[in-house]
Amino acid sequence: MEKRGGGGKVAAGPDKPPPLRKERRPSMFDKEAYAQVLRERLRESFHSVQYVEPLFHDSISDRGKAWKSTLARLKFASLYRMEPLKKFQAHSVETKVQQILSESLKDVKYDDKVFSHLSLELADRILLVVKEFGYHRYKFIIKVLFIQKTGQAINIASRCIWDVAWDSWVAAKHETETYLALALVFALYCE
Repeated sequence: MEKRGGGGKVAAGPDKPPPLRKERRPSMFDKEAYAQVLRERLRESFHSVQYVEPLFHDSISDRGKAWKSTLARLKFASLYRMEPLKKFQAHSVETKVQQILSESLKDVKYDDKVFSHLSLELADRILLVVKEFGYHRYKFIIKVLFIQKTGQAINIASRCIWDVAWDSWVAAKHETETYLALALVFALYCE
C-alpha cells in the first residue's frame, strides 16, 4: 500500500518505481538557454521526407508540388548589392547587336510570315550574345521590330521606371529598300 507522508507526496512502495518528473524546458529569456530553445524549434520544423507515393491521376507537375510542400523551406540571408560589379557598357553591346542584325538580314526580303519567326530568333540570339558580356544581376528586355517601307511615318515610344545611374538601353537598326529592322535592348539592374 502507498503511504502518504508529510506534504502530500506519494511514497513509492517496494514494487513501484518512484514517479518520474518531467524536466521543465528552460526559459527563452535566459542567455544560456536561448540556443537550446532555438535548436529544439529547428529540430521540430525540419522533415526528412525522401519519397511521397503519388496518386495515379496526378500529373507530373502536381507530383513535384506535393513533394516540395512536404519539405521545410530554407531561408537564406539577403545579399543586397546596391551597385553592379560591372556597369552595362552600351557602346560595346550596340556594336555587337548591329553586327548580328547586318549578318542575319543582309539578303532577306520583306515577308511578314517569315519575319514573325525571324524576330523571335533574332531576339534569342541577341539575348545570348548580351549575356556573354557577363553583366551580373542585370535583366534584359529585347524587342525586335520589322517595319515595311510603304511611304508611311512611324513613331516608337517606350517608357520605363529605372535607376538612371545603372540602367541603360541600346538601339540598333538595319535598313534595306523594303523594310527597316530595329532592335532595342533594355538593361535593368536588379539589386
